[in-house]
Amino acid sequence: MRKFAISPLRSENFPEWYQRVVKEADLAENSDVRGCMVIKPWGYAIWENIQRVLDDMLKKNGQQNAYFPLFIPLRFMEKEASHVEGFAKECAVVTHRRLQLNDGGKLVPASPLEEPLVVRPTSETIIGESFSRWIHSYRDLPIRINQWANIVRWEMRPRLFLRTLEFLWQESHTVHETREEAEMEAEKMLHCYREFAEHYMAVPVLCGEKTEMERFPGALRTLCIEAMMQDRKSLQAGTAHFLGQNFSRASHIQFIGRNGETQYAWTASGGVSTRLMGGLIMTHSDDDGLVLPPRLAPQQIAILPVIHREENEALVLEYCSELKRRIETVHYKNNPIKVVLDGRDINGGLKKWEWIKKGIPLILEIGPRDMERDSLCVLRRHGMEKYSSSVGEWIANLEQTLDRIQGEMLEQARSFREVNTQSIHSEGEFVEFFAQRGGYAVTFFAGDRKMEEAMKEKLNVTIRCILPPDGEGNCCFTGNKTVQKVVWAKSY
Repeated sequence: MRKFAISPLRSENFPEWYQRVVKEADLAENSDVRGCMVIKPWGYAIWENIQRVLDDMLKKNGQQNAYFPLFIPLRFMEKEASHVEGFAKECAVVTHRRLQLNDGGKLVPASPLEEPLVVRPTSETIIGESFSRWIHSYRDLPIRINQWANIVRWEMRPRLFLRTLEFLWQESHTVHETREEAEMEAEKMLHCYREFAEHYMAVPVLCGEKTEMERFPGALRTLCIEAMMQDRKSLQAGTAHFLGQNFSRASHIQFIGRNGETQYAWTASGGVSTRLMGGLIMTHSDDDGLVLPPRLAPQQIAILPVIHREENEALVLEYCSELKRRIETVHYKNNPIKVVLDGRDINGGLKKWEWIKKGIPLILEIGPRDMERDSLCVLRRHGMEKYSSSVGEWIANLEQTLDRIQGEMLEQARSFREVNTQSIHSEGEFVEFFAQRGGYAVTFFAGDRKMEEAMKEKLNVTIRCILPPDGEGNCCFTGNKTVQKVVWAKSY
């Protein structure tokens, strides 16, 4: 049997496998502050690609980047009751400034603040205060602001990228003249997140609305994208919220309308975070490590010179350098293809496995014999397929090769989701489904919040989203007729 680079295997211990993939790909590590992480260069390069693509998409939707303070006065949080209640247990609070040495020679906080400051768990309240100063008339609307920032939410069970005390994200905040415009904006944000997940991450997602129990604190509606991981759990990969006038009333975001009367604005918000990195890892990686879609890989190709004799070294390196230059003249999705030439003086097998574990889409091994034949020995990371090709033909077809890899990764993930999605018609069938393999259970649901809470307590299962209406059926718990169809799953 072939040995794999990652131990334990996915099938043996999925959570530990995930941690090993992160470590072996050199993506991130735990910091000295419990619950926080250090994102290493390869991991941060992936995040930069995510950020770059999403930033362009958001700007095409009319959003402008800005930046708001990390600290939020406590009184701002108190203005929206359901919002502060929803985040209260996760808030980090600054109560002192300045340090001083005590009698024992230890540093201790010195001066209490007159008003505690909350380290932002999200920015609706403080951005709302700015909006209240910026907006005077309907002519000032709409406003669409995006912020790339760090967020702090106190997390008791941290896991790299998935749940950390501090994480990176983008948060969009928009203000509108009418309810219809604000709701449409939330839906537009969700479409943007879905397009990014499927076209760039190669991660198929379900789109729908959250139930009241799962809704963002203070929102009237929360829309989400949900992705199935390889352990059949669901990952909430992005959310958009229709906030109604709740935050406008709390922050006094008012404007003079077309009729000359003062009215409250309608707002929406949304965001995705470094949790996308966790979703990328758990959707595509295998028992040899990380597998990256070409559109987000920091480099698409690694060239590995094969040098057995010292007298061949200069010629092989020169050939590989010229090959690198030729490949970099090819464009993929309007950007030059990125190539790394790894000429380090280390064991060739170890070097190759490093790049396999880092998930680079294509690996080329070039030695004297390949130079003589003007051919390439290629390893395609997704599927671990090996093949040979002439240099000219391979370069000519390179863009199609990368697109084929991207498409096959999406289809493989979509097929996995379909195989692990089941329509459920009774409570007994529901319980049995989650007692065995689990996955996505699709049911008609005419129940209430108490029934949701009971399923969460009994099976650790929640409604991930409400699907668009599709006929009528019987609720699998009550038997009552309903048009509401939902997706249940265990989740991260």
